[in-house]
Amino acid sequence: MSNIRVAVDVGGTFTDVCIFDDATQQMRVTKVPSTPSDPMIAVMNGVERGEIDLNEVAQFSHGTTVATNALITRNFPAAALVTTRGFRDVLEIRDGTKDDLWDAYNDVSEPYIRRRDRFEVTERIDYAGNTVTPLDEAEARKLADLIKRRGVKTIAVCFLNSYANAAHETRMREILEEVIPDATVSTSAEVLPEIFEYPRFNTAVSNAVLAPLVSGYVNRLSDQLRDGGYQGDLLLLHSGGGSMTPRLVEKFPVRLAASGIAAGAISARHIAQQCGYDNAVSLDMGGTSTDISLVANGELRVTQSWEVEFGHPIIFPSIEVLTIGAGGGSLAHIDIAGSLRNGPQSAGADPGPACYDTGGVQPTNTDANVVLGRLGTSLAGGVKQLDKTRAEDAINSVIAGPLGMETAEAAQAIISVANANMADAVRLVSIRRGYDPRDFALLAFGGAGALHGADVARELGIPSVVVPPNPGVTSAMGCLLVDIQHDFAQMYTGLASNADEEAIEQVFVELETEASARLRHEGVADSDGILQRKISMRYRGQWRSLQVSIGSGPGALEDAVQTFHEQYEREFAFRQDDAPVEVYQLHLSAVGKIPKPSFKPSVPVPQAPGVPDSRRPVYFGADGWLDTPVYDRDSLAAGTAFVGPAIINQLDSTTVVPPHTRAEIDEWLNIRIHLEEVN
Repeated sequence: MSNIRVAVDVGGTFTDVCIFDDATQQMRVTKVPSTPSDPMIAVMNGVERGEIDLNEVAQFSHGTTVATNALITRNFPAAALVTTRGFRDVLEIRDGTKDDLWDAYNDVSEPYIRRRDRFEVTERIDYAGNTVTPLDEAEARKLADLIKRRGVKTIAVCFLNSYANAAHETRMREILEEVIPDATVSTSAEVLPEIFEYPRFNTAVSNAVLAPLVSGYVNRLSDQLRDGGYQGDLLLLHSGGGSMTPRLVEKFPVRLAASGIAAGAISARHIAQQCGYDNAVSLDMGGTSTDISLVANGELRVTQSWEVEFGHPIIFPSIEVLTIGAGGGSLAHIDIAGSLRNGPQSAGADPGPACYDTGGVQPTNTDANVVLGRLGTSLAGGVKQLDKTRAEDAINSVIAGPLGMETAEAAQAIISVANANMADAVRLVSIRRGYDPRDFALLAFGGAGALHGADVARELGIPSVVVPPNPGVTSAMGCLLVDIQHDFAQMYTGLASNADEEAIEQVFVELETEASARLRHEGVADSDGILQRKISMRYRGQWRSLQVSIGSGPGALEDAVQTFHEQYEREFAFRQDDAPVEVYQLHLSAVGKIPKPSFKPSVPVPQAPGVPDSRRPVYFGADGWLDTPVYDRDSLAAGTAFVGPAIINQLDSTTVVPPHTRAEIDEWLNIRIHLEEVN
């Protein structure tokens, strides 16, 4: 019987592997260095290091950064765009927004497809889906021949009003595939049937340019796993918090553009629920960046529009995660005004922090933690040996010397700036949304999150910090906790008071038919499929809409309007019940339930932590250097309680328990740090 579930999350510095045994309900973890040139190498290295017999694996889940990195680096194959005559420059004109409103010289980056590779064809469909000008097929075939002569096999087809009638886009794709049989073609109506042309065009273009890269990587990995004995589908985590099989990744690769980021947020919600917290902020601090998400009233926030690079929107539902350049490898430096800065630049895996002794000479957060005694002399169970002297030299030459500070003082300043940056980011996802951080718990994970979690929480007034049992691989664990999920949408505009409820019901039925077929295509039994209806609405005259749930049957639309008023007030502290409400778009989420790990709690037995593995001096800011016990996390059973300071070591992370705080190990083996002052 196959009883092993494996999840892999590829990060900028380390690739994390989480292995859960259904038979014993035990989890084990491992970490290997990432291989940016080919992430698959690190994945297979993790399988080998984790001693995983792929013949015994029932489920293999993967959060990947391949799509994200491709969009960041623009490492695309040659691609072309075919569009309605007169709309060649939609990608260039965009929507007029700027990242820096006051900098006239700060232009948005170039479109993903150059102007010379964007082609026009004669056709026109109006807003209602009526054909105004038929597709000129002779012109379309001539254009396909031109694209073929250029050697381009990646093509996006984006016609102006295809959201209302996709016939011309579908025919254009057929012509392209006839002329270029091995072409990969993405049509905007299939990828995103939405009215606004620029977001739709850019999402379709992103999907097109990612298709060869992502599907190539996914298929190579699937083949490698199958050769090793794995018989199931490789499950890829997508931005919306669900998973996809390779068959659907080939059609919608853009959904993986925030794959790895979503996994940490999903784990955070699961852990918060276990611990009894309806409200929690997750702080997922890795080697390169920190991802912050919010769980409010037990739910993760979801956004309908997001971007990897400013000015290039992707319109697919995505768990809302704020990412900042604050990680273990973030570089400390002095700016031109003489102020200490931290990040967003990172040493990454190559050359890495100075203490790695692999060529890095600039100080990082990891170097500062080593100098302060918060980190020992090795990482990841000895995979990385840390050189404290190198760390001190880097801090002295770049920070301490120029600022006239002692080494420890400079290292503490580096950490303080990093903590302030992360606290500011938490304020953006909480206070800016109308939430008080003091009503939340902080979940600190990632390779470096537990090092900084208590300090960040104290700066925000958050009373408690939760460190999961395996903080360094918590994002990987999130891949085990998701179902197969797909999202569908159909435009439907008009006043809610005049809407034809029977027509709306018919649209939902059509979407449900398509969704059920797709779930069956992915091997999901009908009994395991869940279909969730939603509707986007807005006050008349508004541009942006708000999505709410809607039921079925008589009165469903009226109930949805009431829900819209309530949610609008919660979101914007304002409502106008007597204002006309417009229906904008109909949505359907299709969820295919798959088996998940069943975690078993331990029985807490009140006890002291026992004799520490070692002791070492650790610098704690105003408290100075303190002789601090260092514990191995595996030796701390449920019910163990103690007062800081303490350092807790494990394979995938190190936890800092500051002085004057109280820590305990709960029944789920989380470390809970309570920040009230203890003498």
